[in-house]
Amino acid sequence: MWKLTRPGNKHDKLTRDNLLDLEDHHLVRIESVQEDQRQVWVLTKRGHSEAKRLLEPKGIRVSVLREAKYDPDTGELLGTGYDDHAAAVTSTAAELHRAGIGHRLGFQTEIGHRLGNSFVQRADLMVRAPMSGVPVLLVEVDRRTEDAHELVQKLCRYWEWGRLLPSGADKRTVDLVRSRPDAIETVDHERRLWRRFYPPTGREGLPPVAFVFADTTEAKVANTVAVLEEAGRRYWAPRRYDTFERGITALDYGQAVPVVVTTLKQLHEHGADGAVWRRLGRKGEQTLTAALNNPDGDALYRHQMARADERAAQRQAAEREAQRPVCKRCGRRFTDDRWEETTARGGAWTAGDLSVCGTCHADDVAREQAARLQAAVPRPLEDDREPAGPGRGLFRRRG
Repeated sequence: MWKLTRPGNKHDKLTRDNLLDLEDHHLVRIESVQEDQRQVWVLTKRGHSEAKRLLEPKGIRVSVLREAKYDPDTGELLGTGYDDHAAAVTSTAAELHRAGIGHRLGFQTEIGHRLGNSFVQRADLMVRAPMSGVPVLLVEVDRRTEDAHELVQKLCRYWEWGRLLPSGADKRTVDLVRSRPDAIETVDHERRLWRRFYPPTGREGLPPVAFVFADTTEAKVANTVAVLEEAGRRYWAPRRYDTFERGITALDYGQAVPVVVTTLKQLHEHGADGAVWRRLGRKGEQTLTAALNNPDGDALYRHQMARADERAAQRQAAEREAQRPVCKRCGRRFTDDRWEETTARGGAWTAGDLSVCGTCHADDVAREQAARLQAAVPRPLEDDREPAGPGRGLFRRRG
């Protein structure tokens, strides 16, 4: 709590005093004390109700209540087996907050995601850090108490949850998805269930998932990540775009769950804003935003398709130019207008000689018009006889 709420303080006195005050009002309680003397504080039932009343109207979901259960014989507090895990989750949130990734009210724990079979997949931590380029991040903290294949199953459930439709969805869409499950891939993310709970990620695909490993060795982490990467490929891996265009190397991340991995030790030593995150399917470690980005995704696809369209237009233009007719009289190529005139339906009636260009056709038209004008001019009389004069009538007097 100290690291999360007062990351700049070197001492926890202020946080401890506030917790003690809340304890006096029966809003929080100490669940256990760790070996290093760290105390695990949780909300009481009363505190949980007040937190819901204060936070849920602001759109902040409150984690489930951790009820205090005691052994009926010994009176010992039960249900503390997850204390180390809870401490690791809080430490992860604290490291993210210390690096400026997320406001303290942007962290929520034990957030449920109900699947179609009513199974609820709970995220250890949900982070909202839009100012840091991470609108939403679901975090699973593993202390190597779970088998690697169990983590693959968790990833599968997040993938399945991201493909669900909300209640009240369009009936035609519901029927289509029921009859053909892959049809959900044609449904825009804005119309899916997950968008009712989380904002747009700002990137392709489903809400991203981070696996943070704590209290374990590097060898175990490496083995677990190898299994997660191979067995979970269907859920995190992008696909090839369905196109016959050559030169398209971009990948389609639209149906994938972006998955990043790191360790709590790395977060503590280098900071959550450092290059400590590895994206499944990539080599090397990056910053969180760089690991979540898809430089070979949709943006590259649009760029490559634009280039492909440009090349196709150039090829079509070259092919058309090669087919452009040549005037048999002067040897010049037809203009577009003359070409269209000689090939248009019914154009042959007015196009004249189809084998000549527009200029030669215009010369032909001019000659024809000149000939018509000349033919229309009236001709002079052609009677060369001498006109009759006095005494030269038709019937002359005889002497």
